[in-house]
Amino acid sequence: MAPVVSPPTTDPDWWRTAVIYQVYVRSFADGDGDGTGDLAGVRSRLGYLRDLGVDALWFTPWYASPLADGGYDVSDYRAIHPAFGQLRDAEALIAEALELGIRTIVDIVPNHVSSEHEWFRAALAAGPGSPERERFWFRPGRGEAGERRPTDWISNFQGETWTRTADGEWYLHLFTPEQPDLNWNHLDVRREHEDVLRFWFDRGVAGVRIDSAALLVKDPALPEVPENPGPGEHPNTDRDEVHDIYRSWRAVADSYPGTRVLVGEVWMPDPQRFANYLRPDEMHTAFNFDFMARPWDADQLRQSIDEMLAAHAPVGAPSTWVLSNHDVTRPVTRYGRVDSSFSFASKRFGVQTDLALGTRRARAAALLTAALPGSLYLYQGDELGLPEVEDLPEGARQDPMHFRSGGIDPGRDGCRVPLPWSGTAAPFGFSPTGSSDPWLPQPADWAKYTVEQQEADPDSMLSLYRAALGIRRRTADLSTGGFDWLDSEPGVLAFRRGSGFVCIANLSDRPLDLSGRGTLLLGSAQLAGDGELPPDSAAWLAP
Repeated sequence: MAPVVSPPTTDPDWWRTAVIYQVYVRSFADGDGDGTGDLAGVRSRLGYLRDLGVDALWFTPWYASPLADGGYDVSDYRAIHPAFGQLRDAEALIAEALELGIRTIVDIVPNHVSSEHEWFRAALAAGPGSPERERFWFRPGRGEAGERRPTDWISNFQGETWTRTADGEWYLHLFTPEQPDLNWNHLDVRREHEDVLRFWFDRGVAGVRIDSAALLVKDPALPEVPENPGPGEHPNTDRDEVHDIYRSWRAVADSYPGTRVLVGEVWMPDPQRFANYLRPDEMHTAFNFDFMARPWDADQLRQSIDEMLAAHAPVGAPSTWVLSNHDVTRPVTRYGRVDSSFSFASKRFGVQTDLALGTRRARAAALLTAALPGSLYLYQGDELGLPEVEDLPEGARQDPMHFRSGGIDPGRDGCRVPLPWSGTAAPFGFSPTGSSDPWLPQPADWAKYTVEQQEADPDSMLSLYRAALGIRRRTADLSTGGFDWLDSEPGVLAFRRGSGFVCIANLSDRPLDLSGRGTLLLGSAQLAGDGELPPDSAAWLAP
């Protein structure tokens, strides 16, 4: 048993305004030269993360896994995937980050486990009617010979949600067949996950991010999905009973010193149902995906900001602001398209992108989101302005979303390509010289995106992010100040934080005169000589 390690406790509300950096370990930095990112690589780059100005790191699953779905098919929560290192490497990373003032958040995937998990292997071996199968959703099929699936539910990854076993029963998987769903009505399932929370809290993590948080509880009758399900009526999503689970998790978190946060991945279009997860005895925060999915349009983004702030206000929780993650098309690509919104259902090959336009907008979006009240999440590589890699060789693709769509959806590999750190040719410092090729190939022209190149350029995306996060950390109005919209021209978002900070984002197609509006602190683009903010740009001002 490892000793209990406490994160810094000087600020119990650190999570309310934190800048949290998402690390996709496999693609961050390769320490041992095998072409796969690992914990040694992350440890070697902690100075970079400190200098960037982040408060915490969120790690996507680093556990033992067959990697059928990028690690979200967990076979053992108490072991590190051997390609990433060992448990002692995770413990050292948590401690070393804390020494730099950086907390750690780990990913928990409670809806399902890997088909290689010991519980599921035991369930397959035990056969129908066994206690081992009660931890999952095994059911006989419909039809005279049980040849038809128990329900016609559609997978989140497209396609079917049931797979038949050799003995004729079927098991439920809302994602891939390699990710069997757990039965959260079973006490073993609840106890195990609470023990996993304690396991990582004991090792010093400051919180957990909860994957697919609304999907855990299913209607035991397994009815079909109604055409228009009302609140709590969907058979496998956002059922009212799920909140009991998070109340229990909150009790575990609150039993530790310091604030150990619960962060939910909650895709919920109804603001009230979304806010239910953030009541004082449940999660601390949840991802605000609405803003990320909106197009580059002032009215749409203002509506999203208003709706999210209003949804959070009654429960006293801060909103979170995020432009992308390991599942979503990168901002510089997305914002350069005619349709700059995001939807999993609409992803296709061959969509044209104006990268120069997308980059201008992504720079402005960085300042816009960093100025909003609440916490800020950054996905690795967005601070470098990396584009989505859309021309990966077909043989290199690994994401199940691509294959389960019949090859229509390009999948999520394009935002998971290993980061470029230095040099003029692959692997661009991702791996030591002479190492194996990166697990996903990097574009040949990525020298212009390396950290080394951008550190020497005061106008680079990295320099913009470092400057913005530095101002954010030093400016009290950006942590404790209120939020008020200011009168503005059509296509312009302007707001005040506290009494000494103003953000103006010009999403119109016309330059915006900033004269008389205050002293420029930072801009996403150079102002014209007469003090005009160009289209698709943002500025921070001291009035």
